[in-house]
Amino acid sequence: MSISSPSTAWPDVIEITPMTGPVSGTPVIPGSKSITNRALLIAALADGTSTLTGALFSDDTRYMADALVQLGIPVTADVDARTMTIGGQGGTIPATSADLFVGNSGTTARFLAAAVALGHGAYRIDGVPAMRTRPIEPLLDALRQLGVDAVSEEGTGCPPIRVTSTGLPGGAVFMPGNLSSQYFTGMMLAAPAAKGTITIDVEGELVSRPYIEITADVMRAFGVEANIGDASSRRFTIAGGQRYGARDYHIEPDASAASYFFAIAAITSGTITVEGLGTSSLQGDLQFVRVLEQMGCAVEMRESSTTVTGPADGRLRGGTFDFSAISDTSQTLAGIAPFADGPVTFRGVAHNRVKETDRVGNVVRELRKLGQEVEEYDDGMTITPRPVTPTLVETWDDHRMAMGFALTGLRAPGVTLSNPSCVTKTFPDFFEVLNDLTS
Repeated sequence: MSISSPSTAWPDVIEITPMTGPVSGTPVIPGSKSITNRALLIAALADGTSTLTGALFSDDTRYMADALVQLGIPVTADVDARTMTIGGQGGTIPATSADLFVGNSGTTARFLAAAVALGHGAYRIDGVPAMRTRPIEPLLDALRQLGVDAVSEEGTGCPPIRVTSTGLPGGAVFMPGNLSSQYFTGMMLAAPAAKGTITIDVEGELVSRPYIEITADVMRAFGVEANIGDASSRRFTIAGGQRYGARDYHIEPDASAASYFFAIAAITSGTITVEGLGTSSLQGDLQFVRVLEQMGCAVEMRESSTTVTGPADGRLRGGTFDFSAISDTSQTLAGIAPFADGPVTFRGVAHNRVKETDRVGNVVRELRKLGQEVEEYDDGMTITPRPVTPTLVETWDDHRMAMGFALTGLRAPGVTLSNPSCVTKTFPDFFEVLNDLTS
């Protein structure tokens, strides 16, 4: 069953209307993409039927759900109720062959690459042209270390890929940690259904460690333990032969999506509260509010809600920030940096260059079009605020470019965005929620 995403037919270009006063409210944020796609795959491997509530309906989750259906795993959905129901197959992959299309969803491609190794057959994974530039070789190499035939068809280390397997054995694998934590998550999600224990060693530094913790938390909710150690650990161990248990599982709002609305409070002297995200949240990206706090915002975080109030004079403080653990929110910071009182530097995001677009180089390019003075580094940038120049911002078919630079247009006139519909990747009704909040 194909799961459709809610969407609005947006024009090719839209102009953002600046706000003339504080923006306050309690926007409804969709479910976490990261958690939804993890929970979908885990539920597919579980014993019995699971129901996901609060699930995200977007391009990325649709690709995952459709792929599971192609693999012989039943998935049904109720868009209005934000629920998905998955008939788990007890750690098996029913289909013996499949040609899976994943669009530009990195989580779908990387999680499925490991999961199909549990099957007995041949599986192909491909996507849009941009996906064919996104590396997956470290995960393919890890599968080969376990005896699985896993190759990049064009020898680029990127999709399309082919995985031919007779099941996933146990063993030890080594993967570099500097490109993506998704490789590790993919292996972790599949590992409980392997024939033996899988040990994963991280070579070098691991980017986006909080996402590994999300993975372990969701696995635990379905009854499986992954030993990931403490924050400094470079070895993850998952015993094979474990069984995920079916359950009803609620998915919290997406912290990366919430960051745009917290940033609106920051630049308009408003107050934004997001329900369902607080001290109990699984998501590291919620720590973006601590960056806003250092820039002069007031932050109140409770167990299940977070409130951000922008400085009364609307002027943010500059600063230097390590975004290695919260890289998906770096474009949120870039979008509001022009309104700081001094240079804004963020580092630790070299891996952002190989995501939906080059999220360092192309962000720098668009900021300069907006009149900002920007120094580019391999792993980040320094933005020295200047008056915003009206311009057309290219979004590079990247949802985070569109949402991040929409923020700039809320404070400065003349900011237009190309291809605004790219937000359907993770937040199909972003502009509707924004309009409701600011109208």
